[in-house]
Amino acid sequence: MSHENSRKIEQDIVAIVEKDLRYISGIIKQKGREMLTHYKITPPQFIALQWLFEEGDMTIGELSNRMFLACSTTTDLVDRMEKNHLVQRVKDPHDRRVVQIHMLQEGKRIIDEVIKKRQLYLEEVLKDFSTEEIKFFQRCLEKLHHEMRDS
Repeated sequence: MSHENSRKIEQDIVAIVEKDLRYISGIIKQKGREMLTHYKITPPQFIALQWLFEEGDMTIGELSNRMFLACSTTTDLVDRMEKNHLVQRVKDPHDRRVVQIHMLQEGKRIIDEVIKKRQLYLEEVLKDFSTEEIKFFQRCLEKLHHEMRDS
């Protein structure tokens, strides 16, 4: 097989992988939205809580950057989350100009419950995969994530 044919096959496979990832991403978003209907939280609020859960307290600016939102949009988001007792603003004891967003117990409870539901959904989807296939899939996803994060 010539280099040109090999390259064409690789491009075709990459196109299929991209399409599959796009479809999988869409399904995950839809299932996630369905799971959130049982909670007093919107998808952007869930994403904000995920960042706080994984990274700890952060400023509006830091959260805005992580979520790719304008600071004013994130401020409105945090205002609504604060009203629902999901987060609270905490002044930095060393610099009172700095305000950190801190996740409260109700926010942690929702994140924990929703993530467990997502994991149960994925467990059900993977039920016909062997342990070896799941481990291989996990290693490939980890490698892909690492490559994307570092590029």
